[in-house]
Amino acid sequence: MAAEENTDGYPEQLQSDSLFLCSDQRMDTELVDRLVLQLNRIYPQILSDKEAHRFRNLSVPTKVRLAELLKHLHRKGEEACHEFYRALHIHTEDIYFSLPSRVRQRGPIFFLTCFSFVVGIAILYYYGGESYLLSTTNPYLLNSVFRRVLRL
Repeated sequence: MAAEENTDGYPEQLQSDSLFLCSDQRMDTELVDRLVLQLNRIYPQILSDKEAHRFRNLSVPTKVRLAELLKHLHRKGEEACHEFYRALHIHTEDIYFSLPSRVRQRGPIFFLTCFSFVVGIAILYYYGGESYLLSTTNPYLLNSVFRRVLRL
């Protein structure tokens, strides 16, 4: 239940990501066309042929078509917005992971992952170096090191 409380629905995420998507230079004509085609071919109930033709009209600037597409998907609801995010993830991971809604969700997890990795490396370095030292010493020193470790 806590996970549901922390995440917005896809329409809310799309609404908050719309400004970013419309201002990102990487959202060019080719990418918008690929997204429209995927939504139209795989999910015609989300984007009909007529709607896809409208959003692929090259006489209209790409940013305008993209803004209209995002509004259209927002009105269609949860499934349409979710499928847009899936298409974006498939076609361009760098934009997908740059979205404000994705950065918010990854923030604490990313920090904990990095912190755990650094701690793991430190432990391996500390204990791994000692095991290398133990394997290269004579048995008398090895015995004294084991006694020292057991006392800790």
